[in-house]
Amino acid sequence: MSAPPVIEFREVGLTYPGPPPVVALRPGDLTVARGEYVTVVGPSGSGKSTFLNIAGLLDAPSTGSYLLDGLDTATLSDGERTALRGRRIGFVFQSFHLLPHRSAAENVALAMLYAKDERYGGHRAAAERRKAAREALEQVGLGHRLDALPTRLSGGERQRVAIARALMGGPSLLLCDEPTGNLDTATAASVLELLDRLHKDGMTIVLITHDPEIASRARRVITIRDGVLSESSAVGT
Repeated sequence: MSAPPVIEFREVGLTYPGPPPVVALRPGDLTVARGEYVTVVGPSGSGKSTFLNIAGLLDAPSTGSYLLDGLDTATLSDGERTALRGRRIGFVFQSFHLLPHRSAAENVALAMLYAKDERYGGHRAAAERRKAAREALEQVGLGHRLDALPTRLSGGERQRVAIARALMGGPSLLLCDEPTGNLDTATAASVLELLDRLHKDGMTIVLITHDPEIASRARRVITIRDGVLSESSAVGT
């Protein structure tokens, strides 16, 4: 039996109550299979942030149903949604959100401090978290910077730390929101190459961007305009 899609929107939409009501995302369908690399593009105010919040289980849709790894998220309590988000989704944002007085390894390990992981019998012990953080940093090419503070890291290195943190626990989905927005062109290219490599290793990636050139790296491009999701032609390799 094949694995269910990582993301499945069934007529998912979100309208904020008024007065007057504001339609942020119009009802629509979307399926992202395991191992896909999808980019989501659209102008400012188009609904990209709303899409991110729904896909990341930060907001619940007002219409339709969202299945994550085959689980109907509408049936979950707030606590269950939070736990599912912690286990199944890794977030990478434009701002790195690293604690300045914690080392790279400590920043990454903190991602698992409050996240229960069934595969490890509950809360991970400190030694296990440190080992997992080291492996995650090695995965993104920063095994030599375990003890460096964020203030001693370049912008690209800080974003790699943030990606390593997002990989902790082996999420089903890496959800990236403008991950190169604070980086210069050369550094941005190196981060995008890292995401390409993670995708080739089997990671499911959804990357939100306003940049058509970045969007073109993916096999599928989803456009959001005026809250409407539409599929573009495959443009990546």
